Amino acid sequence: MHDLIADDAFARPGRDDGYGELTKLDPGYATVLRIRGALILLPLIAGGVGLSVAGDLPPLVPVLLLIFIAAILLIYLPMRRYAARGYDMGEDRLQVVKGVMFRSDTVVPFSRVQHLDVEQGPLERAFGIARLILHTAGTHNSSVTLPGLAHVDAVAMREAIRRHVKRESL
Repeated sequence: MHDLIADDAFARPGRDDGYGELTKLDPGYATVLRIRGALILLPLIAGGVGLSVAGDLPPLVPVLLLIFIAAILLIYLPMRRYAARGYDMGEDRLQVVKGVMFRSDTVVPFSRVQHLDVEQGPLERAFGIARLILHTAGTHNSSVTLPGLAHVDAVAMREAIRRHVKRESL
């Protein structure tokens, strides 16, 4: 079966499916991911300082370990997560692609949308970022979340989808 599919089809998942090129998320989303990583890192820093003060380990060991963990949580993981996400909004559907290790490619036809939400947490609000949530009919995977949109884009997408749903229900 691999012979029937071009080699680059496996290198670019979610892009050779006839839906078009994915739109990247707002760059502020990468900053939000970094700040979340920093918040996770705070207890680790406190533990490292505690180990250094207690004298159980040489002072350099906790510091080097914390620098390594910080580099992963603040630089590598946020950029991988940011690069692995994208979306494509067509005339009658929204495609959401996400995942670094476990890839997810979800297509939601607007005809299945029950209601729409735009949500922001305090950190997202500070950076003008929002999540668009599409709630669909059914129970399993009945909502699809698209994080990392500029707030104005999320509201505009919500209104465009709402108009499409309203037009179909008439």
